[in-house]
Amino acid sequence: MNAPVSPADTLRAALAGLLDGLPPKQAAQAVERLIANYRGRTPTDAPVLRDRSDVVAYAAYRMPATFEAVSSALAAFADAAPGWAPAAHTDVGGGTGAATWAVSATWDGERPVTVLDWAEPALALGREIAAANPALKAAEWRRSRIGSALSLESTDLITVSYVLGELADADRAAVVDAAAAAAQAVVVVEPGTPDGYARVIEARDRLIGAGFRVAAPCPHSAACPIVPGEDWCHFSARVSRSSLHRQVKGGSLAYEDEKFSYVAAARFPVEPAASRVVRRPQIRKGQVLLDLCGPDEFLHRETVSKRHGPLYRAARDTDWGDPWPPPHAD
Repeated sequence: MNAPVSPADTLRAALAGLLDGLPPKQAAQAVERLIANYRGRTPTDAPVLRDRSDVVAYAAYRMPATFEAVSSALAAFADAAPGWAPAAHTDVGGGTGAATWAVSATWDGERPVTVLDWAEPALALGREIAAANPALKAAEWRRSRIGSALSLESTDLITVSYVLGELADADRAAVVDAAAAAAQAVVVVEPGTPDGYARVIEARDRLIGAGFRVAAPCPHSAACPIVPGEDWCHFSARVSRSSLHRQVKGGSLAYEDEKFSYVAAARFPVEPAASRVVRRPQIRKGQVLLDLCGPDEFLHRETVSKRHGPLYRAARDTDWGDPWPPPHAD
């Protein structure tokens, strides 16, 4: 009996098929140009993805990374909201729909899905790729200006991934406020840079002000204990590298690590992690050092040694971004 194909594998296969008709050099040049400005520091007032070749190249390069980052954020949210699943999902600024794939991979079943973006070529390609995913075949792909004029219908879950950095300050605030007014749960994902973290914290503050509870990554809904300018909260997701990744970036590794910052919040009761591992664990002889954000609203380091027995074995298996202690660890 064949093992079921994962959504990540299905997505990679669909993207590989799109590149078949695009000359490799043209694809690599498009990605290099788009990397320079599509996720840059300068807010734009027009779509940067100009045509199908732009969108194909960018989707093949970025969709797997966005999928893995959003999937990691959604998994942490699902852990904090056991038994809950969105009955409907809206992806704001979703482009080719990577976040919709992540939602369908996190919660089984079909649901009404709406993707909003201002770039028609991205929406058209997203619709084409989604034909490979049964959970997304009925998704609606709608052109919409993402900014102060954004109007959202009521839904269960709204995702806003890798979008806020493209917007001016007033538009960022308006998008988050619109999401908070329309949804029961909101997940915001940004690049794992100091600037991306700052945008996530701004969104987190607005969501809390709108009555949301933080589900992940934070163990609390109080102020973030990280001092701005000194550090930033971010995590890492492993991404299989395609041939296009290797063309553009060089190197021979079969994977790369996508750094991202995020906040997941809900209007309903959630069960956030007791603590969250906020740095890569340091494994030493007979001990593991864990840097944690805790419910006391402080950062602290915990040393787990062999004398802790099962907890030590759990610490050796614990990764950056995981809850601590893990469920059922004694």
